[in-house]
Amino acid sequence: MRKVIWNKRPVEKETVARLQEAYGIDPVTASVLVRRGVKSGQEIKFYLEKDAAFLHNPFLFEDMDTAVERVHEAVNGGEFVWIFGDRDVDGMTSTVLLKEALDELGLQVFWSLPEGDEPYGITIEGVDACAKEGCTLIFAVDCGISNAREISYAQSLGIDTVILDHHLPQDQLPPALAVINPKIEGSGYPFRDLAGCGVTAKFIWALKFSQTPLYHQEMVFLHAHPGNDTVIIEAALYENLVELERVVEEVNPRVLPPEQSRLWNLLTGREILVYDAPQEMRQLKAAFGDRADIHLNDTADEIWKVFPPLAGKGLVQLKEKSRNIRYCSHQAMELDVFISLFTAYLYRQYPQLSAEYVKCLDLVAVGTIADMMPMKDENRILVRHGLEMLKNQHRSSMRTFLFKRNLAGKQLSTVDIGWQISPLLNAAGRLGVPRTAAELLLSTDPEQQEQLVDQLVELNKQRKKLGEDAWSRLFPMADKSYAASGERMILVQDRELNRGITGIIAARLMNSFNVPSIVIAHVEDKLVGSMRSGKQVHVKEFLSQFDDILTDYGGHQCAGGFSLEPDLLDMFMRQVKERMTQVEPSMEVHRFEIDAEIPNHMLDPKLIRLVEHMEPYGEENPPLLFFVRQVVVEEITQMGNTDPQHLKLLVSAGSHRWPAVFWRSADRLNQDFREGDRVDILFRLGRNYFRNTETLQLTILDINRSSEAVLTNYSE
Repeated sequence: MRKVIWNKRPVEKETVARLQEAYGIDPVTASVLVRRGVKSGQEIKFYLEKDAAFLHNPFLFEDMDTAVERVHEAVNGGEFVWIFGDRDVDGMTSTVLLKEALDELGLQVFWSLPEGDEPYGITIEGVDACAKEGCTLIFAVDCGISNAREISYAQSLGIDTVILDHHLPQDQLPPALAVINPKIEGSGYPFRDLAGCGVTAKFIWALKFSQTPLYHQEMVFLHAHPGNDTVIIEAALYENLVELERVVEEVNPRVLPPEQSRLWNLLTGREILVYDAPQEMRQLKAAFGDRADIHLNDTADEIWKVFPPLAGKGLVQLKEKSRNIRYCSHQAMELDVFISLFTAYLYRQYPQLSAEYVKCLDLVAVGTIADMMPMKDENRILVRHGLEMLKNQHRSSMRTFLFKRNLAGKQLSTVDIGWQISPLLNAAGRLGVPRTAAELLLSTDPEQQEQLVDQLVELNKQRKKLGEDAWSRLFPMADKSYAASGERMILVQDRELNRGITGIIAARLMNSFNVPSIVIAHVEDKLVGSMRSGKQVHVKEFLSQFDDILTDYGGHQCAGGFSLEPDLLDMFMRQVKERMTQVEPSMEVHRFEIDAEIPNHMLDPKLIRLVEHMEPYGEENPPLLFFVRQVVVEEITQMGNTDPQHLKLLVSAGSHRWPAVFWRSADRLNQDFREGDRVDILFRLGRNYFRNTETLQLTILDINRSSEAVLTNYSE
């Protein structure tokens, strides 16, 4: 019998109060954020903001400028380009997004995804195909970081390679012209957990920025204000909206000649931007006298045209109302207000950086959710915009897809993507025809789109049938492996298994047994496998221990894949089992982490506002879990056909009655609770759509009869 723990972490009242005051949020929202460990301004920003201007600057990547320049060179030279992607949803969406962006620039673009049993990533055969077509530039999207041999071969043929990947690198990076990967140490980028399509989207933004007059233009932002018989001058040097240098100097005009000032070199020969030039010039003359012959570009009038309510307001006034400044990790200066204001102005002036750019985020949302990336930091803004773009259906292929799947017009959530969209796209890749899904996403022909959606539906049916047949064969083998390992792991192999579903089976085994699981398929003259794990084992690091055995491997913390020669299988299985002896056996403990306790009389439909405010949900940001006491169970109905396993309930709390579902709980009816009981429940709140009618519905995760004895389960 498994142990169940209901836990509500304590929160510091002072921290909750600080968040309320600093960010203007209600006490429940502040408590939820604190309970989830979200306390700093830089973290909170991504829960409260959705503007694209809050995304990290792609030029923070060390190699971004090199990659962008190489594309301009290719455009100017009329070069041919080849994109290598991966067969999963992240790889498909990355490929489609980059092809569309390069098409817009007028490049001739070829693309390929691994078909049939072709291996992951760039291949020697693929490089030869590029050379045959006369391609001189390769892009590897959602792959490439482990293809050192293939990229070296391309280099020997005079073909440059740019890698846009997010997988963990090997000890030595491939000899690519540019490697853009947030997981590389020293990449310069502040967020590690972008999906491959997220990395691609960053590159696309950089390309769009490079088409503005601001590309490679050095700008100095300056603000001066009086000190104590001195002048305090703040200046920051920027290029591509990235800060390169900052100087804050207190100048005593009677002591320091201008040329001895640290600022002098920063200001000389550069474009200097200010907000209110007459005021700034007065301060500069006070600091440097007549030698302050500096040309200032006043931005105030242009900014006021774009933001009329700001007209006539100074930086001190604007600082009090600046949304961006309140999230600063350092003591914000008026200069920071100016830079933030100017950046917002640029985003408005150049729609390709904001309103036009976010149109590509529909596929970024799909790929990020499908690849189970953490729903934190800028992934939240990327996915939030992407869901909005899907709702607006600006991409005709997705409009057709959603219509045929009865999702058109619905407020889509990450759950809808994960359960109703990505599985169909993934089915094509798993069955060796990922091009079917990619061609759908690229298609602009309604008739072709409908045909391709129908093909995906059929492929998904085949995938499900293959999965169920494989599960029936492999489960008994997995049960034996689990016992033989001392309940530490599962390792199974099957000659009939389709390589495309090894990941699905490994994930299902991991979820069923709660241990790291490896599933291996036989593919012609080689073996391919997938590994899935919870927090017990870091998959990529674990697989790296067998790099002398494996032909290839890659992955993330919780998922990975590999290939090896058949004659090394016994050695691999033996060494895996030896290494797994160091892993502690699993303990079947189910721990529910409560986000907020809702007083019975306050369980109100308005709670949905908080639920939807915290979206998007996903990895590392699960849907909010609430706890309420003394709920009355008014009605219970069993759901299911021949073998009812689920329950539908009607419960009442305060002045409201709520429909609720309790999945896989029919066996608990009349044992743990019955009609008429007063119970304490753990639940999630969401919207249910049935026959074009929308209602709020509770999804119950656990129930206990209300009694003093049960209260000991709660950790206050």
